[in-house]
Amino acid sequence: MFVNSDNYIKYLKLWLITLFLLIIIMVGVGGLTRLTDSGLSITAWELFTGILPPLNINEWNFYFSEYKKIPEFQNINYNMTLNEFKIIFYWEYAHRLLARIVGLFSFIPLLFFSFKFNNNQFYSNKYYLIFLLVCLQGFIGWYMVSSGLIENNDVSHFRLSVHLTLALFIMCLIFWFILDLFNTKKFKIKISNLLLFFILLLIILQIVLGAFLSGLDGGLIYNSWPDMNGDFFPNDVVINDYLSSQLFYNPSIIQFFHRLTAYILLFFILLLNYQFIKKKLDFKNILFFDFAILFQVFLGIITLMSGAEIKYASLHQLGSIIVLSSYLLILHKNSNQQL
Repeated sequence: MFVNSDNYIKYLKLWLITLFLLIIIMVGVGGLTRLTDSGLSITAWELFTGILPPLNINEWNFYFSEYKKIPEFQNINYNMTLNEFKIIFYWEYAHRLLARIVGLFSFIPLLFFSFKFNNNQFYSNKYYLIFLLVCLQGFIGWYMVSSGLIENNDVSHFRLSVHLTLALFIMCLIFWFILDLFNTKKFKIKISNLLLFFILLLIILQIVLGAFLSGLDGGLIYNSWPDMNGDFFPNDVVINDYLSSQLFYNPSIIQFFHRLTAYILLFFILLLNYQFIKKKLDFKNILFFDFAILFQVFLGIITLMSGAEIKYASLHQLGSIIVLSSYLLILHKNSNQQL
């Protein structure tokens, strides 16, 4: 039984770590798909088809003709050639191929664990939650894409933010399971859960606002820092705009909120650092998170001042993964419970 248990934990660790890395890659490719405006190049869901890319000119012409029917081509890319279409097609194809791989890899090993180790004392069905969330993510991905196929030139930034947030939630869940399996050492003296939870909410809010900005192309305006073209507030909006029902459709206001949330977040992170000093906790436990936050702020500023240049914008999105993971480690060490 001991050897069997040891093998189960070993395989479980390997599976979760690999899945964690696959999710990171998928988020990165998804971000580049958005940044290159490639997400609408495949206009059908193709749940069981489309595994292979077009293999001849007739297949390419079919996909291109379908793309020509949507508003993005008719209103924006009407001069696009077939060779140019192939570039955006391959970005979306790569994203969907990765989604298929993640879907299979989140399920097939679970079947192996269920049949091989179901009598093991450490066996748990809780990992099926990952597979269910991955399936939900697939539905949300198509729900997002469908919002840009009929009336809009692009996908809904609300649906985009849900798609990204769920991907990061799945990643965090997997990472928490990994920390459980490695029996991460806990803090002997606890930090206020209220402070930790509030910082987590701010991080989540910042990610959602970042997704809104990406969906609205809000990084293409007010490309200066710390001011917004010489002012603290955006100068193309008035007070009534902040009270409007169209508030979250205004890229200037979203960018302002994104900046403001960053300042508030930094303040509370300083309070968290003070708690570590006051309670005489090992400061090494927060140094990596501090570095991740500062690096993310740096990437945010560079992304903004470069006019949302793709390489910086992509790194900025991936930086949110480092921030979340390093903060999750602090939350795990402060918790006495396992999932």
